[in-house]
Amino acid sequence: MKTTVFLGGGRITSALIAGLRLAKYDRAIVVHDRHPEKLRALRRQYRVETESNFAHAVERADLLIIAVRPDAVSGLLKKTAALPIRRGVIAVSLAAGIPLSKLQSALRAPIRWARAMPSPVCRSGQGLTALAFGRGLSPSRRKEVRELFLAVGSIVEIPDKQFDAFTVTFSSSHGYHTLATLTAAAEALGLNRKIASVAAAHALADGIAAWRKSSSSLEELLQEAVTPGGIAGTVIESLNSAGYQKMIAAGLRAGVKRARKNAAQFD
Repeated sequence: MKTTVFLGGGRITSALIAGLRLAKYDRAIVVHDRHPEKLRALRRQYRVETESNFAHAVERADLLIIAVRPDAVSGLLKKTAALPIRRGVIAVSLAAGIPLSKLQSALRAPIRWARAMPSPVCRSGQGLTALAFGRGLSPSRRKEVRELFLAVGSIVEIPDKQFDAFTVTFSSSHGYHTLATLTAAAEALGLNRKIASVAAAHALADGIAAWRKSSSSLEELLQEAVTPGGIAGTVIESLNSAGYQKMIAAGLRAGVKRARKNAAQFD
């Protein structure tokens, strides 16, 4: 049986494994982490195999998932490069900001590379993952990578140079932050927390779900929901006048700047 090995036992590894277990993913799953407590928790919760020895974990991998913080990737790849790597291993980096060109320079053939940017929502099987493939990765091996992330949601394949823009846009934190903010504002107007959160969740989740199923464009649906001179129109106009659109754009630019800093610090 082919084996998927996660190097790093943090939050995104936990979310991916939860989704894979939900999907009854049929490959063996092994996790390495330098913190024993993380390995114990993953073993207990998801019945995965854990490996405290780094070299032994890498040796077992057919699919090697690099799931550590961006500032730890360089050191991890140097450790990996010092090991005998068998042919046919695919490394998939989940590190934000570090492009394929740097990954491929740090750890060369026989390793073949892909990048993935999965959402923590993959825990529920409803995630979204961006993929980009490095040179030399055959169609059959690309299929293996796709199948892993299709098991936990949907995928989009984009050029590596677009990863930073995708990363700052697709995060579920946008939805959670907006839901929390809208709920708190409604509470301040007198709604109790439960009703406020139901109303705010409808505004976000149900409206977006309707858009996904509709043949109408986003612009058409927005026009339908916002009557000129009405309450919704007044709210949207006030938000935009307060700088809502500019704040979103500024936030995304800051995220891209952070991603590029990750790349600049990689050595």
